[in-house]
Amino acid sequence: QVQVVESGGGSVQAGGSLRLSCTVSRPNSSPYCVGWFRQTPGKEREEVAVIDSDGSWRYADSVVEGRFTISEDAAKNTVYLQMNSLEPEDTAMYYCGAGLEHCLYDEDDRLNLRYWGQGTLVIVSS
Repeated sequence: QVQVVESGGGSVQAGGSLRLSCTVSRPNSSPYCVGWFRQTPGKEREEVAVIDSDGSWRYADSVVEGRFTISEDAAKNTVYLQMNSLEPEDTAMYYCGAGLEHCLYDEDDRLNLRYWGQGTLVIVSS
């Protein structure tokens, strides 16, 4: 059973930083794709950053704008999202999704990850 657990959310002032963590319990020999997504009420969940076990990654430039960095500690099965220069528009529930295969985007350029965490709330005040 694959479990995904996020942590690190909280409340910060605009311009501040947070680091989110996503720990995925998975077979160590398996390829994987882990991504950070966010969602606000009434809006669709949007991709923020994704990392593949082959070392590649992808950012949603319109969201990140050079402010966020995704990284991993493979030994800890943990993926991080370092968020700097936070803005009130970054306020959202942040979710971590994972799949036990390399990242594969569909015809709509979307990832369909199988496993999801419960989310961690980020609030940025002005």
